[in-house]
Amino acid sequence: MGNKVNKMKSHRGAMKRFKLTGTGKVSRHKAYKSHILTKKTPKRKRGLRQACTLTHADEKRIKSVLIGK
Repeated sequence: MGNKVNKMKSHRGAMKRFKLTGTGKVSRHKAYKSHILTKKTPKRKRGLRQACTLTHADEKRIKSVLIGK
């Protein structure tokens, strides 16, 4: 029998934090929305609800751990 190489596992922590969009971009949720919300303005908190995409610089790193390569 030939040598079997183990498959790389995808990073489970990253899988919970990032999602791949249909076009192949990586979406993420914004930080600073978990606690100490009283001093933040409603406008700021509304903005933090929206998901956004990763920058091109970070996208390559995160994709490699999501796909498990």
